[in-house]
Amino acid sequence: MIIGQITDFHVTTPGGEADRRYRTAEHLEAAVAHLNALAVRPDVVVATGDLVDGGTVEEYQRLRRLLEPLTMPVYLIPGNHDDRANLRTVFSDHSYLPREGPFLHYAVEDHPLRLLALDTVVPGEIGGALCEARLAWIEARLTAAPPRPTFVFMHHPPFRTGVGWSDGAAGLGGADPFGETVSRHPEIERIVCGHVHRPIQAHWRGTVASTAPATAHQLVLALGPASKIAAVMEPPACQLHLWAARRGRGQPHQLHWRVRDALRRLNPTGSCGSHWGAPRPPRRAFWSR
Repeated sequence: MIIGQITDFHVTTPGGEADRRYRTAEHLEAAVAHLNALAVRPDVVVATGDLVDGGTVEEYQRLRRLLEPLTMPVYLIPGNHDDRANLRTVFSDHSYLPREGPFLHYAVEDHPLRLLALDTVVPGEIGGALCEARLAWIEARLTAAPPRPTFVFMHHPPFRTGVGWSDGAAGLGGADPFGETVSRHPEIERIVCGHVHRPIQAHWRGTVASTAPATAHQLVLALGPASKIAAVMEPPACQLHLWAARRGRGQPHQLHWRVRDALRRLNPTGSCGSHWGAPRPPRRAFWSR
């Protein structure tokens, strides 16, 4: 089974700040075309939060149009830039999304891997949390059915990334009790996240956890406790996760595809990936205020 992961789109309405600075909608359109054009397409795509930039209905309507060309099922979870109610409204036909309740987490049992989506959003905060109610839901989902290989996806990473802002106030509350749950469930094959706009991997609580690069701008890799959040125009990307069952247990592997310059046709360049052939503009960083 191949799972495509795309994250941190920050889609705005046409002419919005992210549109002007980072061409976020164009890059998401390129990522969708890229996934559809792969010789072996993903079986599903997971979108790990910060789907839009301001959480408005108009932004989600634009996001819906951008995602519609995907030829495989797509599963959405919110990030700290998202609004649960507006996401529910615009994607009301996505039957996996809960119709009621305070959180947008869910399980999908229709594939060789169980897909477990966790909602880590705290409204109005850049950081996230897994509170007692959410931790209880996770435990209940993992124990309600016989153990089977499970793929967890969420926005905020539960592990320390080494990036100061991500490990501080913008990090995940409740990571330690969540880690205790993960340690009790070896069927969790991988935990994939967004938020950091960087590919980072860690061996964590007996499994592999990772973050994916964004489909548009990345965030500066500023290691250390005093780091600031800054965007940088490095190549946008998506990730592919390949899982194959062996002797009754999964062996997860990860492949990376880079997505470059949405305005050029897809140009395959080798067995490990493909990219758009146009040169990148000069590197620029945009520091947050």
